[in-house]
Amino acid sequence: MKKNAKWSRVLLSTVLLGSLLLAACGSQESNSPAGGGQAAGGEGKKDFTYAMSGVYKPFSFKENGELTGFDVEIGKALAEKMGMNPVPITNPFETIIPGLEAKKYDTIIGSLTVTPERQKVVSFTNPYYRSGSQIFVMKGNTTIKSKEDLKGKKIGVVKASNYLDWARKLTDEDKITQYDSDITALLDLPTGRLDAVITDQVVGLRFIKEGGGDVIDVGEPLSYDEQAIAVRLGDQEAVDRINKALDEIIKDGTYEKISQKWFGRNILQQQ
Repeated sequence: MKKNAKWSRVLLSTVLLGSLLLAACGSQESNSPAGGGQAAGGEGKKDFTYAMSGVYKPFSFKENGELTGFDVEIGKALAEKMGMNPVPITNPFETIIPGLEAKKYDTIIGSLTVTPERQKVVSFTNPYYRSGSQIFVMKGNTTIKSKEDLKGKKIGVVKASNYLDWARKLTDEDKITQYDSDITALLDLPTGRLDAVITDQVVGLRFIKEGGGDVIDVGEPLSYDEQAIAVRLGDQEAVDRINKALDEIIKDGTYEKISQKWFGRNILQQQ
């Protein structure tokens, strides 16, 4: 019994030592906020975390289970210039700014239009593309030719977008239907549930080009908008770093290549 008791004490000591070593290793795991951790694979690069809705084709969407699109590729190109590991993150558009403020990610590359209201809560980089707010209807619709014709009409827009602001100016609140995706809204036009959709000009024209039924754009753009990358309010260091990387991908032709791939033109240049 004494011999067995001795070996039991040795075994117990070994188990306790092993547990302490495991605990020590576990305490070294990264608990850094988004963007502060090391890249997977041990390359020593910091993560560049950037958010988008993931349902805004062709800017960000899933294809064969993979997140892709213009915004995704721009983020990857910027990360490469900054020597960082690109980590795109999807978040519902209506809570994308609160997610930034809560440090779920460090930036938003999600086709975020620069507005005075947003400039009060986030800091913006230089524009990374320009477009406009456009009205889209079904071909053959003779009642809507301009924004003045939208009063009392059923309008579809993306939740929490600047297009929602336009819809509220142009029709009654109960005539507005909000969607998670612009494409879903455009697809609802042929059903008759909507009279018009207000969305990004580039998105709508791409939808039409890809065979989007008999949808057409009408009237002049409601606005000419600048989309920029957002960081937490007052983080000038991040703004400067991203602006430098953005300038580099524009100058070396990387931006042009990505833009031509997705749109057949340079969408940073005002049309």
